[in-house]
Amino acid sequence: MEINYVLLLQFLSLFSLLGFGFSDPEPLNDYCVADSTNPRNFFLNGVPCIDPDHTLASHFATSALSKPGSANKFGFNVTLTNVNNMPGLNTLGMVMARIDIAVNGLVPPHSHPRASEVTILLEGSLLVGFVDTTNHLHTQRLRPGESFVFPKGLIHFLYNTDVVKPALAISGLSSQNPGAQISSVSTFTSKPDMPDDVLKKGFKITGQDVTKIRMNLGG
Repeated sequence: MEINYVLLLQFLSLFSLLGFGFSDPEPLNDYCVADSTNPRNFFLNGVPCIDPDHTLASHFATSALSKPGSANKFGFNVTLTNVNNMPGLNTLGMVMARIDIAVNGLVPPHSHPRASEVTILLEGSLLVGFVDTTNHLHTQRLRPGESFVFPKGLIHFLYNTDVVKPALAISGLSSQNPGAQISSVSTFTSKPDMPDDVLKKGFKITGQDVTKIRMNLGG
């Protein structure tokens, strides 16, 4: 009985410690403006800070999201703030993104392993959704001014079904480096290639299908 109690305490302690790793660490100072100009010859999980006495208001501002980018083969473009175009974001545990989606364009199913995401639609209309770990699909059609949240790590999409107007959205993500994996691209264009047999069995497709999908995705 006593041993089980000790094991339970150890398990709960480990679970509590893991909980602290589920999001970016809390900053120890008011801010830590990124020093991205000086070369580094050591590994650091983040970006070093400049002397706080040298910070400027401009370190906390950016025009990076003011202009649309060029759409990719899926018909969308994401422009992110980061420590290079907005050094004051460093250690704050968040980034912002501008998402431009062309007519009938799609941000295909993808996930952010280190962040939840909240999206507000500014222009156009979007069909958005995510799949939870029970394979239940949650979808919503957004109009300008409406918001939707995508839980951390879950596969989600944004689809502009409008055949006339492009869509514009702004997202906030709860990590300085949220990461992004487009499911189809990660699976079929990995380097080195994922074994064909894994893809054929996993997706119930043929070798010809694997080759065609790789070619279509640029793999």
